[in-house]
Amino acid sequence: MTAATVAAAAPLAGTAVRAAGDTLPVRIAAARLRALGCAVETDGAWEGAGRIDLPGTGGAGCDIGWSADGADPADERDVQAACGLAHLHGLARGGPRFLPVDYASVCAGVLAAQAVAAVLLARERGGPALRASVSVSGAALLAVAPYAAEATADPDGAPVPGPGEPPPFRSADGVRFEIETLDPEAWLRFWELLGAPREAIAAGWAPFQRRFATAVCPLPAALSTVLEALPFAAAAEAARACGVGAVPLRTPEETAEEEPPSPWRLRGTGPAGALPPFTGPGPLSGLRVVEATNRVQGPLAGLLLTLLGADTVRVEPPGGDPMRGVPPLAGGLSARFAAFNRGKGAVECDLKTGRGRRAAADLAAAGDVFLYNWPPGRAERFGLGADDLAARAPGLVHVHADGWAGRDPAPDTPATDFLVQAHGGIAHLLADGGEPAPSLVTLTDVLGGLLAAEAALAGLLLRARAGTGAAARTALADAARLLRAAGRGTAHRPRPGTPAAADPAAAAEAFPEAFTRVHGTALPRAPWTFTEAEDHR
Repeated sequence: MTAATVAAAAPLAGTAVRAAGDTLPVRIAAARLRALGCAVETDGAWEGAGRIDLPGTGGAGCDIGWSADGADPADERDVQAACGLAHLHGLARGGPRFLPVDYASVCAGVLAAQAVAAVLLARERGGPALRASVSVSGAALLAVAPYAAEATADPDGAPVPGPGEPPPFRSADGVRFEIETLDPEAWLRFWELLGAPREAIAAGWAPFQRRFATAVCPLPAALSTVLEALPFAAAAEAARACGVGAVPLRTPEETAEEEPPSPWRLRGTGPAGALPPFTGPGPLSGLRVVEATNRVQGPLAGLLLTLLGADTVRVEPPGGDPMRGVPPLAGGLSARFAAFNRGKGAVECDLKTGRGRRAAADLAAAGDVFLYNWPPGRAERFGLGADDLAARAPGLVHVHADGWAGRDPAPDTPATDFLVQAHGGIAHLLADGGEPAPSLVTLTDVLGGLLAAEAALAGLLLRARAGTGAAARTALADAARLLRAAGRGTAHRPRPGTPAAADPAAAAEAFPEAFTRVHGTALPRAPWTFTEAEDHR
């Protein structure tokens, strides 16, 4: 193993960390920091969710609470109720349902590790010792932020389940499975090939397409009836012929796989100079992120880097990202798009042309991080891969926010949230007295976005400490792996005293510190706070 490989696997080698508190957020944060190379010493119980300290740094580190203001909620169940997760998870099936995985706690642990990484990166760039804070409720509110944005932009447009049942489907031979396509023509071809009624095909497309944003998907019963008459092999063959993904639900035991050498598949790309100096106030201030992303995972990763202080510019197609115009609108901009992209600039580049690709390459080469969530191989076809830009921008940190990370269930299977939940064993983890089914909350998209932002921080630390550019690749499948590792939680276990489940709009009202209002729409604030450590004031 080369020195560059060792450095890439552990950019924080030699850094001492003390973790206090025996809670899931602390355990997740400690594991992420160990993967970065930290030597983590663990203490026992701690009031609140816990804390991470960096000995010898004058008080730098991160405090982890259940709630940002120190009040209720006081555990994962309370968080899911108060912050909208229970409402959204149960919306498609008639009432609040608690996630049997401690999802908010897992997200909070990743955010805490990010905060520590950002604190250390600021110090490497000449900044002061910073103390961060993050909360489990703040992590949950970040996850529901796009739903809160839509709900507050259009208070009368709250989604309702309506008649019909959401996926997954069941085949004649008893296989439960999900399907996926983002193409209405492929949807039509698939159902017509199977002989579904034309009116059911037409009625099903809108809720199927919008389920990512609404957390409901009432499909006509006639569609399920068609698939119930076929063995899964026949349905899968029809799906392949029409460009539709079809993935059986797997148990966690069926997902056993070798973990990557680094959670971020991080590697050095060659010698590079120092990063720009810290300018404050955010830990990433003075750094530029160039982002070519769409939908949820990539834009959320870019938003997190922006909220850490980076100057972020999006590469968008001519006319701008089509998601800008998706209703409901607030101030002429899609509320959901604004939730993921507030504070970013945008440059339009036609990547179908040589001129547009050159313009994008110029933009990326002038940045410190290049973040994209294109399918594998597309960056290289555009001349924007790590090797393509190495000579011009040797210090650039490339972050590919991927879906399957090279482990597709079958060739050309779409890498989207619900298919990843199905294939990654999450649907079975979520079963609570009923049949396994993916949540219609975009669990792996959001957690996948957190992991991609973490990869950017890992790459920047590698650049700062080892003097090399970096390339990283994370995936929605990694989010599923992390949830599997955390296992079943406790939030779904009934207990007296749980508050009523709030919807996303009510959660935005209840936690005003987590949102800012733009044209009346609730948009997420940073899930962390950073202040100068007391010992350095």
